[in-house]
Amino acid sequence: MKKLILIICILLAPLAMIPLSDANGPTDAIPHPRGYVCFKTNTAPKIDGKLDDPAWKAAPWSQDFVDIEGNSKPLPTHRTRMKMLWDDKGLYIASEIQEPHIWATLTEHDSVIFHDPDFEVFIDPDGDNHLYAELELNALNTTWDLLLSKPYKDGGRALNGWEAIGLKAAVHINGTINNPNDTDTRWTVEIFWPWVGLKELSQQPIPPKDGNRWRINFSRVEWDTTIEQGRYIKVKGKPEYNWVWSPQGVIDMHRPERWGYLQFSTQTEGNVDYKPDPEQGVKDLLHEVYYSQRNYHKKFGKFTQNFADLQLNKNNNGIPNISLTPYGFEAIIALRENSLHKQWGINSESFLWSK
Repeated sequence: MKKLILIICILLAPLAMIPLSDANGPTDAIPHPRGYVCFKTNTAPKIDGKLDDPAWKAAPWSQDFVDIEGNSKPLPTHRTRMKMLWDDKGLYIASEIQEPHIWATLTEHDSVIFHDPDFEVFIDPDGDNHLYAELELNALNTTWDLLLSKPYKDGGRALNGWEAIGLKAAVHINGTINNPNDTDTRWTVEIFWPWVGLKELSQQPIPPKDGNRWRINFSRVEWDTTIEQGRYIKVKGKPEYNWVWSPQGVIDMHRPERWGYLQFSTQTEGNVDYKPDPEQGVKDLLHEVYYSQRNYHKKFGKFTQNFADLQLNKNNNGIPNISLTPYGFEAIIALRENSLHKQWGINSESFLWSK
């Protein structure tokens, strides 16, 4: 992939369209990040990849994955969907990946798994765009877990030596892997990510509390192949397909501000409304400042303190106070008295903070 890149979970539809601009890509309109209400389960599923546990049967599937760039691109040719549960020990993730020709080649842990068709998880519990985890696995259940101190576009590097403590993953094949002579159906994935392995990533309460929101997204990488001498061979010169849960707007999974929301509930059943982030508009405006500053710096070789220089439309979220720092810039918005926080801010490395 291009790396510039309970009993019930309830999926909610996109809420609004906002612009996204970037010095490295086109401006596009993409949906508000998708959201889940994730209920607690009293019975943990067995991590064997089969998804036949009673807990999974009670949890509805997500909406189908879409192209990473959003509605402007064709729908995926093969269906991908996921579901989640949680308990006092950790977070459970399942996915169904429909595929008529299941193949994989990589067998060494921490290989660059997206060179094979894969399933990927990205998670940032406190939603600050920094210090987040990524997990990739292929149909052989070969995993790559890595830590990002910050996104690649901000100079971040993959810390491959990091290991997700206690993580378990399993794959089940409905068909035969690496056999071009038949037609397969799907491969399914189960992941258990214990809280002890997620505490390193966040200042949020872990285990989560009722109503807590985390940022999370999922991706599937698919490749065009031919069959040569009884083997699947990737078509030379053809890029991979990137199919995701919450569209990013550009071919880059490493934009945590575009990931979906996971809202935890301590209820084990019933109806709980998803509550969209009331400060999402402020966060969106700060990210618009961040991307516009990148464009400005690309053109003039410096950042600006003047909001008007960024050519952004004013809205009811106010005008950020922009200051230059020894390392770039910082933009701060003071919030209304009835807001959850007093201020939100972002800096030139996309670090998002509140107080």
